Amino acid sequence: MKSLIGRREETSILDKKLVSNEPELIAVYGRRRVGKTYLIRTHLKKHIAFELTGIHGASLNEQLANFSLALGSALKSPVPIALVSSWLQAFHNLDTYLLNNLSSEKPVVLFFDEFPWLNTPRSNFLRAFDHWWNSSGTKRNNLKVVICGSAASWMIEKVLNDRGGLHNRVTQTIRLSPFTLDETAAFLLNKGISLDQYQIMQLYMAMGGVPFYLQHILPGESSAQVIDRLFFTQNGLLKNEFDNLFQSLFAHPHQHEKIVRALAKKGKGLTREEIIVACKLTTGGGTSKILKELEESGFITPYTPFGKSVNESIYRLTDEYSLFYQQFIEGSKATGKGTWIRQSQTPSYISWCGFAFEAVCLKHTPQIKKALDIAGVLTEESSWRYQSAKNQARQGAQIDLLLDRQDRCINICEMKFARDEFVIDKKYAAELDNKVNAFREQTQTRKTLFLTFVTSYGVKHNEHCTGRVHAEVKMESLFTPL
Repeated sequence: MKSLIGRREETSILDKKLVSNEPELIAVYGRRRVGKTYLIRTHLKKHIAFELTGIHGASLNEQLANFSLALGSALKSPVPIALVSSWLQAFHNLDTYLLNNLSSEKPVVLFFDEFPWLNTPRSNFLRAFDHWWNSSGTKRNNLKVVICGSAASWMIEKVLNDRGGLHNRVTQTIRLSPFTLDETAAFLLNKGISLDQYQIMQLYMAMGGVPFYLQHILPGESSAQVIDRLFFTQNGLLKNEFDNLFQSLFAHPHQHEKIVRALAKKGKGLTREEIIVACKLTTGGGTSKILKELEESGFITPYTPFGKSVNESIYRLTDEYSLFYQQFIEGSKATGKGTWIRQSQTPSYISWCGFAFEAVCLKHTPQIKKALDIAGVLTEESSWRYQSAKNQARQGAQIDLLLDRQDRCINICEMKFARDEFVIDKKYAAELDNKVNAFREQTQTRKTLFLTFVTSYGVKHNEHCTGRVHAEVKMESLFTPL
């Protein structure tokens, strides 16, 4: 029997909806390869009475033929089911199947996978679906319909925010995210892969917690060998994944790719206005829509600066694979065995490590707060940056993670990836002092400031650390289950 790693919150939601005494329309979305189909098929397997998977780029007739085949499979019919000519007729046939073959008491799950692909041009699929759901599906208290799609923007616009027949009809949404570090480690262990946390962290920084990517890691390989094989060989799984990724998610991905490329060059992030200038976009709602689509698909994350409104958010590229691809794969001539080992000696590798580790830490702030023993304290997470004027003595400064606590304390977090204990030297100590002092001066805060380091193996205690660093979080804490 297939096992399901992690997904505790999602399976809990599905279990509650399964036993509810009312019809449920559950929308599951998330980026490509994140495990949406696997979650539903594995956890709801014994309840699925009908499953239909949309075909990418297929015509209306092909989708309808696919429906007839799926219905025949559900009926276990020894002869082919008659083809239908419209989606209205298809859903009528589905209703007949439900009425004549299924219990009215036990939970019945209908699973529509790759739901957006079923909505071919001029097919009237959505109109037929919402008519069926409103006129028939909602009358069956034991019916649980799961619709699933990788095109997050389409799912949100056409289903969740629909102003027509599906308006407010979805009873539950589940946005499936990549695995956390803890889930990634558990997934690899379940595959018989034994790697230490440093090696897992390197893999996570390159490909994130996307289950499909992790599935292709082999026992006995180091992280460097895995990255070499998947990214730098001629037939590497992830060598050309970038283009496929955007083409499958967005109808017109050109602008989305431009934004991702712009953010890849600015590890510290860009404001909306800076993105517009860098990508030569318009200031209208189209840009906001693209940013929202990238956010919902898990590529970018907006961080609200300390003391600012959400309209002044800084956007960062937080999809590990996209950042790695832009940094090392696209346009690179370096290929073959040993490529990644050679890259690890370059300045670009050091720069990437810094930004990639920060992005991973920002995704694991609940673990950081737990390690600091402030998980139960109401906390606002934010970033902060200060650009000094030319005639000012104070240097500019940026803080990527602030934990503003209700107990009148603020953790100023520095995130550093290193092969050993991180060493603070005299020059960096001065930068830290400037950062803390600039933050206090510019924000006029009266709260207690704790300089906090999140590192691989801790901070080496020397004269520049003592009295300056107030708290530490080591990499092992990022692997803590919540």
